[in-house]
Amino acid sequence: MSIVVINGMSDIVLARNLARKEARSLGFSLLGVTRIATAVSELARNTLIHGGGGLMELTLVTHGHRTGLRFTFVDDGAGIADIALALQDGYTSAGGLGLGLSGSKRLMDDMKIESSPSTGTRVTVCKWR
Repeated sequence: MSIVVINGMSDIVLARNLARKEARSLGFSLLGVTRIATAVSELARNTLIHGGGGLMELTLVTHGHRTGLRFTFVDDGAGIADIALALQDGYTSAGGLGLGLSGSKRLMDDMKIESSPSTGTRVTVCKWR
């Protein structure tokens, strides 16, 4: 398990680079590595921008014959009032393109979001090889 504290833009780069390194070491294809790095970058950015900072936890996971990477992003920010709405393409609460959460969901195999106003957010994604 590896943890990256996300308090600035350089931490987003650190999280993305760690994700790339671990994905390559597990033998993900170039496309798989790119998908993982893109999702991690988007979710780390959300952790910083919307959550005021937080952390990313990276864990190697196995399930039967499958091996993968699980990334958990945690913040103590304002939370997401309507998760279903936040997962819609184009929805934004900060003036962006509104593709961060929905795009990350499409890039990864599994996604779970736990959030409520004033309690922060936990987003867990997994990519299987």
